[in-house]
Parts: sequence; structure tokens; C-alpha cells
Amino acid sequence: MEFQKDLIKLNQAFDNKEAAIRFCGQMLFQGGYVEEDYIEAMIQRNKELSVYMGNFIAIPHGTDAAKEKVIKSGITIVQVPDGVNFGTEEDPQVATVLFGIAGIGDEHLQIIQKISIFCADIDNVVKLADAQSEDEVVRLLDSVE
Repeated sequence: MEFQKDLIKLNQAFDNKEAAIRFCGQMLFQGGYVEEDYIEAMIQRNKELSVYMGNFIAIPHGTDAAKEKVIKSGITIVQVPDGVNFGTEEDPQVATVLFGIAGIGDEHLQIIQKISIFCADIDNVVKLADAQSEDEVVRLLDSVE
């Protein structure tokens, strides 16, 4: 699956995790990847099981029931230099890069696998968080085989 430059946003800031998740969902909706209801399913998914993955990464995506709201597979990449807390004040889980995902069938599993391999190396996450252009983000993620 190709990374679309129009789905990459650099230097974003959010007051809380719900605002961050909604932003990812709104990008997918505006791009024609999902129906608007998918955004609420992304919020619900995080309530059921945190979308924070460790290594400063969060992967907001919808519930299994919301798969029917996916029109075509897409992925947003949102850079949050100051981070957004997906945990609690007592146990912060700060994400500096968000990957908003909508996948047809099992495509989202392939997307998550590629992201997981890349982001398992914290140096790669730092490079993504520091990227200065959409092209640089695409180049970094496309380096994963």
C-alpha cells in the first residue's frame, strides 16, 4: 500500500488523545476513505483497548464492527512534536507520531505490520518525529521491506 502525501500532516498539536484520534479520522473521512461514522468507531476502539503501541507511536483505527464504514484502505500519518498523552497523568503514554488506519478486509493488518517493524527501532520513530517534509516521511516508511 502506498503512503499518500495528502494524508501526512507535520507539526500538529492536540489537547488530548480524543482530539488527536478525531483529527486522524477526519482526514480519512475528508479523503474519501471512510464514512463519517468511522470516526466515532475510532474513539470507541481506543476506549475498548488503547491504540497506544509504545515507542511514542499510536495507531488509531476503528472497531471491527466499523469495517463496513471503510470505503477504501488509507493511512494518515500525523506528526505531533510536543506529543499527545494516550495514558493518564499517573502513567503517561506519549505519542509523537500517529498512524490513523482504515483497511479493507485484512489490508489494515499488513499496514500495521509494516509500521510495527519500522517503529520497533526507536531511532526510526525519532527520524519520523523530526521529518521536515511529507516526502521525507514517505521515504522513511518506504525503506521498510
